[in-house]
Amino acid sequence: MRWLTGWCTGASRAGAGASRAGTPAHETPATVAPIAARPLWTGPDPLWAVGDWRPEEIRLVTLRPGAPAAVSTGPTAPDPVEDTPATTRLAVLGHCGATDAELAAGLAAARGGAVRHLTAWPGSYTVVLRSGTRSTLLLTDLAGALPVFHTPWGGGTAYATAALPLADLVGAALDTGHLAARLACPESPEALGTGTPYLGVQQVPPGQVLGIRGGRPYLSSYDDQAGAEQPRDEAPAVRELTRALLESVRSRVRTTAPVPGPAGRARLGVDLSYGTASATVALLAAAVPLPPVPAAASSGAAVTGTGGARNGAVKGSWARTAVQEPAAPEQLAAVTLGETEPPATLALTPDTPRLRHTVLDPGPDTLPYAGLRTDPQAGRLTDEPGPELVAAARAEARFDAGGTDHLTGYGARQVLDGHPARLADLIRAGRPRELLPPVAALAGADRAVAGVLAGALRTPLTVVRAAHRLSRVRYAEALDDAAAKLTARHVPDGGGTAGSRSAVDLAWCVPGPAARWLSDEALSSVALRLRLAARKPAPEEHPGARRARHALYRQARSFRTLVHAAELPGQRLHAPFLDNQVVRAARLLPDDVRLQPGARHALLHAVLTGAGRTDLPPDWGRGPRPDRTAPARAGLRLAADGLAELFDAPLLAEAGLIDLPALRADLAHASDPATPLSPAALAGLADLVSTELWLRRIRARRHGACWTGLPHPQPPALTP
Repeated sequence: MRWLTGWCTGASRAGAGASRAGTPAHETPATVAPIAARPLWTGPDPLWAVGDWRPEEIRLVTLRPGAPAAVSTGPTAPDPVEDTPATTRLAVLGHCGATDAELAAGLAAARGGAVRHLTAWPGSYTVVLRSGTRSTLLLTDLAGALPVFHTPWGGGTAYATAALPLADLVGAALDTGHLAARLACPESPEALGTGTPYLGVQQVPPGQVLGIRGGRPYLSSYDDQAGAEQPRDEAPAVRELTRALLESVRSRVRTTAPVPGPAGRARLGVDLSYGTASATVALLAAAVPLPPVPAAASSGAAVTGTGGARNGAVKGSWARTAVQEPAAPEQLAAVTLGETEPPATLALTPDTPRLRHTVLDPGPDTLPYAGLRTDPQAGRLTDEPGPELVAAARAEARFDAGGTDHLTGYGARQVLDGHPARLADLIRAGRPRELLPPVAALAGADRAVAGVLAGALRTPLTVVRAAHRLSRVRYAEALDDAAAKLTARHVPDGGGTAGSRSAVDLAWCVPGPAARWLSDEALSSVALRLRLAARKPAPEEHPGARRARHALYRQARSFRTLVHAAELPGQRLHAPFLDNQVVRAARLLPDDVRLQPGARHALLHAVLTGAGRTDLPPDWGRGPRPDRTAPARAGLRLAADGLAELFDAPLLAEAGLIDLPALRADLAHASDPATPLSPAALAGLADLVSTELWLRRIRARRHGACWTGLPHPQPPALTP
C-alpha cells in the first residue's frame, strides 16, 4: 500500500498536550513517525511518502521569493532551508502527465488561491499545497479513487491518503455503525456521511479540498462547476470525451518504463473481456508507441526491444505497417480470464499487431472465495472492506499475466452511462418528452430478453410512474420512506425486467443487497441516520445527478480496494475512466444520449472512430455475453465448508450487525446448485463475507504497526 501522511499542529506545536482524539499527553509529533517513510519536507508540519513509490511518481516544486521555481523528481533529500511565510511548496504524487513547466506555472497560479487548475492535468494523482508556515491544502479527485482522510491529533490535525494509518496513530476503535451503513446503504451519503470504519477518522468528500490552518481543518470545493456545467450537443461532447480519454491513456503509455519484476512480464498490459470499456482502452493503448528502454534498464527488463518514437500521433496510427514498426516492437499483454476465443468487442485485425492476447485457464484457485478453502486470514489487509476481497485471487492471476503497468476499464459504466434516476431529472427540468426514447428502449430490451409482451407492456407505465414520483417527492419524505422500508426489510432482490430494476433505482435512497441479512439493531441504526438526515436542508442537486455521482464514488472505492488487495509488487493498476479530465468530459454528454440502453457501447464506438479506428462493425459491443455470476456461484459451492467455518462464530455477529440464522440458511442454499441465488443476493453475500474477512485480518494485526514512537499498541476494539 502506498500512502501519504503528515500533520499540522497549529501555533502551539511544542508541548501540544493531549490530543482531541484521546492521544496521551506524553505523545507529541516530535516522537512519532511512520515506519519506512520517505520525508518530502520536514519541520513542525512534515509530509511523508510511505510505500513503494516509483521515482517519477514523486514530484516536488518549491517557490521562494526572488528565485525561480525548483522542480525535483524522485527520492531527493528534504530541503534543509527553513520555510518562510512567503515559501510555497507543491507535492504531486501518483501518475501525472504535466510537464515540469506546467507544474511550476500551476504552483505560481495557486499562490493566489485558485487551485482547480491543479486537478486538470492528465492522470490520477494527489496534490498537496503548502503555503509558507500558514496553511496546507490537500486536493481529492472527482471520482474518489484517491481519497484524503483526517483526524484530530497532537493539538492539531493529522492527514493521510489512507484511513488505517490514522486509526493506528490515534488508537481509533472500529465504527460498527459505519460498517452497518456500508452494508445497508452503500451509495447513500445520508447514511455514510464522511465517516470511515474507524471512529474519529473522517474522509474528505471527492471533489473537495481539505484545508488546515493553525492546526484546524476546514473543507471547501474546487469543483464549483460540477452542477453548473451544461451538457453540449452530442458531437462536440463526444469529441471532448475522445480527447480526454486519448490523453489519459497516452500519458500512461508514454511514461511506461521497465522496472524490476517477474521475468517475462510485459511493460504494459491491458484487461480484455467482453466489456467494451477494457477493449477500448486496449485498442487506444495499442496505437501509442512505448517509450524507448533506457540502456541501464533494458538488461533486466522483462521484454526487450525499443519502443516507437514519442511523437504523440494517435489518430491514423492503426494503418502503420510492419515495416514502419521498430525491428522488435514490444507487445501489450491483453489478458482474458476464462475465454477460449478473443472477445468480439476487441475486433482483432492485422492492423493491431502489438496486442498479444493471453487467455488464462480459470482453475479452482482463481474462483471467488478460493481463499476460504485455505486460510481466510492469509490475504492482504486493505484500508477498508470491499467485495473485491473475495475475488482477490482471481484478480491477481489476471494482473500477473499482464504488464508492469496494467490498464483497466474500471469506472466506465458509472462515468458514461446515465443512471436511471436521471429520468426524474428530465421531468424536473421540464423535458418530459425526452423520457420517451429511453423508456421505449427499455421496453424493447425487456421484450427481446423475455420474449413475451406482458412485461414489456408494463415497462413504460412502471418507469414513467416511478420517474414522476421521484421528481415530485420531497427529500425529507423520501428519506423517511427509505428508513421505514429498511426497517421492514423491503430490500430489492435485483430480479425482474430491466424496466422494473430501473423503477427501483428511481429513488433518493435504495438499500444495498446485503441489507436483507443485517440484524434489526443494525437496520434501526441506519434508519435513524436516514431520519436525522431528513431533518437537514435538502440538497440543491437533482436526485438523478446525486445518485449517479455516488454510484461513481462507490465504484472508485471498489477500485481502490482492488488495488490494495491484488496489485502485485512493483506493478501499477490504472483506471483511465476515473481520471478527472475524463469525468469532466463525460458530464458534457447530453442526458438523452446517456440514458439509452447500450449508450456506453455507442459512445466508446464513437471514441474509437474519432481516434482513427474506422473498421469496427456497427453492432460492436452489443453481442451476447457470458454469465458474469457463474464464477461466484461456482466459488460459493466449492467454498461451502470454508464459509460454514467462517460464520461459525463471526465477528459480524459479535458486533451485532447480522441476522446469523438467516445468513446461515441462505449460505446453505447457495451451495446447492438446484437453488441458485439471484445476482443481487450474490452481491450481498460478497459484501458480508468480505467484511468478515477484513474484520478478522484487522483483528489479527498489531495495532499501531504503521508508526514508530507509539507506546504499547493495542488491538482495535470491536463493540456493538
